[in-house]
Amino acid sequence: MRIKTNFEQSWIVRCFVAVLLFGQVWLHFLQGKTYYRKILQHLVTAGPGSISPVLLVSGFAGMIFTLQMARELIRFGAINAVGGAFALAFCKELAPILTASIMAAQVGSAFAAEIGAMQVTEQIDALYMLKTDPIDYLVVPRVIACSLMVPLMTILALVTGIFGGVFAASYFYKIIPETFLESVRDFLEPSDLFIILLKGFIFGLLVAVIGCSWGLTTKGGAKEVGESATKAVVTSWISIFVMDLLLSVLLFEQPAF
Repeated sequence: MRIKTNFEQSWIVRCFVAVLLFGQVWLHFLQGKTYYRKILQHLVTAGPGSISPVLLVSGFAGMIFTLQMARELIRFGAINAVGGAFALAFCKELAPILTASIMAAQVGSAFAAEIGAMQVTEQIDALYMLKTDPIDYLVVPRVIACSLMVPLMTILALVTGIFGGVFAASYFYKIIPETFLESVRDFLEPSDLFIILLKGFIFGLLVAVIGCSWGLTTKGGAKEVGESATKAVVTSWISIFVMDLLLSVLLFEQPAF
């Protein structure tokens, strides 16, 4: 029995369950099986409830990134390219990853802990007794809410990071804000904003599905609930970076011939 439990709690098995859960979520969503009131509840959790850390981290990250980058570019006389380099690195990559990572730590861990606690206290079994599918009631609303809010939070993080970069460039290196923003506009195209939103949507799906999956596969007691929440965050971070690499190769890599 103990060997069976350890196998069911292994990382590979739980990742496989997460993939299956992702398919179930899409199937149930297409069939219209969800609870819209629960979606509104989780929109608040994934949105206003997480906005403070996202904005704080993005603002400081934008300032730090600008400080380090501007010093090197000014040394080579490329002061007008500071905003462009900021757009290429922070806006396209760092802002979506930072936002998704924060959401994984705050929202994904909460999903795993909440559903894990319900699982170990047999509340999931009670839902089956009431003829309520846990996928419809617990998972689908969380996935929809997270996949909608992460792109929005990414845009807010992007704007906050740009303002942080403008402040750092102006205060420490006396770069005119208009020069910084003009360089950002030159390097950041409208299609890049679509890609940023796409990344946010995919990252939101990953965070929600992994958090819910780790919660549903929790076995044991309070200790295992905490472990599931922690492992869900770590797995979400790994998945975010792997998916970001795949998206970068697919969307930005140009053929060499």
